[in-house]
Amino acid sequence: MGLSGSRLKRALDLGGATILLILAAPLLAVAGLLVLVESGWPVFFGHWRVGQAGNRFRCWKLRTMAPDAQRILERDGRLRDAYLANGYKLPNGHDPRVTRIGFWLRRTYIDELPQLVNVLAGDMSLVGPRPVVEEELREYGPHQGELLSVKPGVVGAWACLGPRRPSYPERARLELQYVRGHCFLGDLAILFRSATVVLRGQPDS
Repeated sequence: MGLSGSRLKRALDLGGATILLILAAPLLAVAGLLVLVESGWPVFFGHWRVGQAGNRFRCWKLRTMAPDAQRILERDGRLRDAYLANGYKLPNGHDPRVTRIGFWLRRTYIDELPQLVNVLAGDMSLVGPRPVVEEELREYGPHQGELLSVKPGVVGAWACLGPRRPSYPERARLELQYVRGHCFLGDLAILFRSATVVLRGQPDS
């Protein structure tokens, strides 16, 4: 993507994220209140991810897990093994750390809406490879630099597959394929496909 394409992509990011945040503000307020009532502070959770050029940033979400979720994962060997085997996540409905409200937020993808703030801040784009944790970079082997040559996205070529999203190594192939050939019209197509995935909701497993 050339300079003009990069500027067009950033314009789409700024305009799209601003409009979506305005539309989603009432929903975010209600969801945040439900999180607060059920399990207290904090309402938002910023997970450290690796972004463009290897810069680390907090990827924001509505908190869907117990406040001590990370400690639970570190203490429970079997849970961590399942987390690693499933592509550095646990299926919705099979993670004991997820709260009741968190389960609903995840199923509807509402928990991801705060990442629009990451887009406005320039850490993320609306479309791109999903942001990874540092240990996840090993899945990309010698192609880590390619992955980190672009901003991670709220949605992307892998994420828009919804329930059909494959795990590694196929995920790495799809994300790198996007990096090597992404264009503005392709991003619009991914946004359209992602909208249909969001409307269907996330499965329990």
